[in-house]
Amino acid sequence: MKFTQMDWKTWVPRETATLMFVRMDGMVLLIRKLRGMGAGLINAPGGRVEPGETPKAGAIREAQEELHVTPVGVKKAGVLAFQFTSGYSLRCHVYTASSYDGVPTETEEAIPLWMDEREMPYGQMWADDRLWYPLVLEARPVNGRFLFDDGIMMGCEMDVGPVGAEAGEE
Repeated sequence: MKFTQMDWKTWVPRETATLMFVRMDGMVLLIRKLRGMGAGLINAPGGRVEPGETPKAGAIREAQEELHVTPVGVKKAGVLAFQFTSGYSLRCHVYTASSYDGVPTETEEAIPLWMDEREMPYGQMWADDRLWYPLVLEARPVNGRFLFDDGIMMGCEMDVGPVGAEAGEE
């Protein structure tokens, strides 16, 4: 399977998921994922959206489950589509939050990590993160499409909105 062979207009994901980036004073709350998809990598809290749940509600719930924090000031930052050569596919809704309630706490799923956004650990993250997360830092909504073979990115394309534009809900 090649990226150029993908028909993204008719593409339908198998699952819907979320990522929640809590950003405060130039720092971002990330996790070292302990199990599941991406175990061992650094990412934002997030996971699959439950039936009947909105992506925003799912993103908040996942942060509560993984780190025992409730994001505050939540805004949509973008939507990412992931196709894997194994056949798995995922649409991921990306959110940012300006604060949180609670105390970031290690759980069975994740270890909390505060990182300086100028020094993101991209070498320990999914390969696509280095492409779209800088756009999130600029408050530019992103709509990305990515093809992966296991953990290797085989291709991508992104539509990027102007600074301060709304990412829109889905």
